[in-house]
Amino acid sequence: MVTVVRILARRVLLLVPLMLGIVLFVFLVMRFSDVDPASAFFQGANPTPQQLHDFREQNGLLDPLPVRYVIFIGDLLHGDMGTSALTRAPVVDQVMTALPLTLQLTFMGLGIAVVLSLLGGVTAAIYRDRLPDQIIRVVSLTGVAAPGFWLALLMIQYLAVDLGWFPTGGYINPADSFTGWLKTMTLPAFALSLPVAAQLTRIVRTSVVEELDKDYVRTAVGSGLPPRVVVGRNVLRNALINPLTVLGLRVGYLLGGAVVIETIFSLPGMGKLMIDAVKNGDPAVVQGVVLTTAIGFVVVNLVIDILYLLVNPRLREAT
Repeated sequence: MVTVVRILARRVLLLVPLMLGIVLFVFLVMRFSDVDPASAFFQGANPTPQQLHDFREQNGLLDPLPVRYVIFIGDLLHGDMGTSALTRAPVVDQVMTALPLTLQLTFMGLGIAVVLSLLGGVTAAIYRDRLPDQIIRVVSLTGVAAPGFWLALLMIQYLAVDLGWFPTGGYINPADSFTGWLKTMTLPAFALSLPVAAQLTRIVRTSVVEELDKDYVRTAVGSGLPPRVVVGRNVLRNALINPLTVLGLRVGYLLGGAVVIETIFSLPGMGKLMIDAVKNGDPAVVQGVVLTTAIGFVVVNLVIDILYLLVNPRLREAT
């Protein structure tokens, strides 16, 4: 237990320089972009040069970059991401309004991807080189090659427009109607998750096949243990180490893919918020969304690292 706590403390401490690096990168990219925060704030109002200068002076835009970065860090620590040039509302309020939907979509897609990849990968490994394995390999290869936005358009055309099973877009809060929420989230979640599920299926199959070929499995089966018990208790635990590592990287794809999927299905999440901010020239909102997404990706990977430690006791001993 002490070893686990020490490892986790070390991982958390490593997040500090990583977070600062992410914030610095986003800060520099936004400061060297062509979008002028002062012009964006007064867009459509024809401000005078003196008004632009006063705005820059009041908001510290004329200070040296190191000073602005320190102030930016201080504002972030106090939960201040700036003010939207379009709505004049705090960026953090807009982010907190859109973030729950994006998290719902991301983790729903993640859950679907994990379930499908486990079912497909384990089945393909158990029936390797037979018909089920061949079918699953063809389906997973197709899923890897198919972009999420293309799957989304196909689902809208056939399942929403032609069959009418699901709405073509929009969002219903689960507090208002859980059934309506499920219908509005099902197609986006599947469109987002299927490419990830296809990739993980191939990795799970490879890992399970490698475990099934090891001596301890043959010994356990030869001693009379049912194969399903051996697979469930021993093989899966050892075989899931590599897929867990890949899963942490795929979360970044899910977060990034949510931008496109939310736009296609008209979901008012982080993706739509950022697209609207880019269209309207609202740099503070773009900066807030990028920062939140990047930090979320880092936190999720920390959780994956913790799961990795739990399923791999040898790594704890080595560390």
